[in-house]
Amino acid sequence: MARDRRSGGRRGKSDRTGGSIDQLPWQQVHNTYPPYQLLNPDQLDQLHATSMRILSEAGIRVMGDNVLDIFERAGAIVDRDTKTIRIDESLVTEALKMVPAEFTLTARNPAKRITLGGTHMNFGLVAGPPNVHDRINGRRPGNYTDYCNFIKLAHHFNAVNLIGNQVMAPIEMPANNRHLDTYLANLAYSDLSFHCTAIGRGRALDGINMMAITRGQKPEEMRDDPGVITIISVNSPRLFDDAMGDGLIAMAEYGQPVTVTPFTLMGAMTPVTLPAALAQQNAEALFGVVLTQLVQPGTPVMYGSFTSNVDMRSGAPAFGTPENAKANIVGGQLARRYGIPYRTSNANASNAVDLQAAYETMMATWGAVLGGANIVYHAAGWLEGGLTASYEKFIMDVEIIQNMIEFLKPMKFDEDELGFDAINSVPTGGHFFGSDHTMARYETAFYRPMLSDWQNYENWEAAGAKDALERATEIWQQALRDYEEPVMDPAIREELDAYVAKRKEEIGAVEP
Repeated sequence: MARDRRSGGRRGKSDRTGGSIDQLPWQQVHNTYPPYQLLNPDQLDQLHATSMRILSEAGIRVMGDNVLDIFERAGAIVDRDTKTIRIDESLVTEALKMVPAEFTLTARNPAKRITLGGTHMNFGLVAGPPNVHDRINGRRPGNYTDYCNFIKLAHHFNAVNLIGNQVMAPIEMPANNRHLDTYLANLAYSDLSFHCTAIGRGRALDGINMMAITRGQKPEEMRDDPGVITIISVNSPRLFDDAMGDGLIAMAEYGQPVTVTPFTLMGAMTPVTLPAALAQQNAEALFGVVLTQLVQPGTPVMYGSFTSNVDMRSGAPAFGTPENAKANIVGGQLARRYGIPYRTSNANASNAVDLQAAYETMMATWGAVLGGANIVYHAAGWLEGGLTASYEKFIMDVEIIQNMIEFLKPMKFDEDELGFDAINSVPTGGHFFGSDHTMARYETAFYRPMLSDWQNYENWEAAGAKDALERATEIWQQALRDYEEPVMDPAIREELDAYVAKRKEEIGAVEP
């Protein structure tokens, strides 16, 4: 694969240019700019205090007896009849003292290790939609072929650092064991870390075990060097189901990171006001954080924010809204207050890869950047409010991510960069195209886009007048043609296949 002279990154060939797909190198991105402070300290204190009242007075309902037992042993007030747990601030404070401020995720390829926390910023593949779409085949139910294609795209494009929980559900496969096939695809077609499904203990342990196999380790050996992560989605308002509780406990027992993310949509799962939504989100997230530390002190855990609003005329979820961007920023303020790594998303609600998809995604992405997110989940490929994974949207999102990566790159600032001699050497009314200062930098001076077309109108028209959507189709097609499967030791692949076969036999098959 050719190397990008600007950056050392992998590049693929593109039919639309006759050359290569421009992309940045694999890198650990840092957001060193001061995070935006939307709330002042007094407002943060009020929000925190309201969250503590929610936890101590209203409580959280849980469906699993094991979670009730854990909190009861810790001194929480547990109502067995209503399955409601009430905790005071002291329990929260003690748990927060044990949470790591940052941690790493090590994939089967150690070079793809990522850090979560501090100034580190990572971008994840879309996860969870039941449908898939592209301009050639249209919208259709999720399936295994498309699933594998998205994993290949995530591996091919350096902007994606993490694979999420099932890009789309391959519904032709049995629902109770298809997670094994998707884990296998994650590990075979990429060398990235991935989010394992924590709907129940078994699915979480399968993800842990399979990553351990690829690393030549036993699961217990990954406790101090995690390889997989999961998201626990609180069923807002204030409900923690038993399957999610079981998955969280399994992950924590093996020291694998957990991201606790309330699903808080203003007007539906929370009150319509943003402060109320953030107070509820905060209470629900902190409840999950406390649980991880009660199971295994020191378990890596992330503060998850997924607060947006609904369309009050239809009740449909809305994303990429001003309220969503504000929530992304305040979520980061809260995570930093508690010393916890921060996860948010850059979702949109558009039904097509169009102007709406672009501006809503960019709005939410800016909220994540200004909020100091350590993971932007669903960052590449999310469409239709999370109901569809889109090939063309994936390409558009990679372009957005790369723009953000370049924006976050610190500005070099010295005498040579200030360029007084260059300015002084060009006569008034002249130009800098041929100056020594320009010629020394012309290949590397600016970000070179993957998707944008900067030709003038006449040249663009002569080249076929292709809009960004058409160009995106050509890019993902070429990327799949150029994709190179990461090398895996045949013995490890054999062990993975044997594990999957054994587990399928143990689980049995239930038709989809």
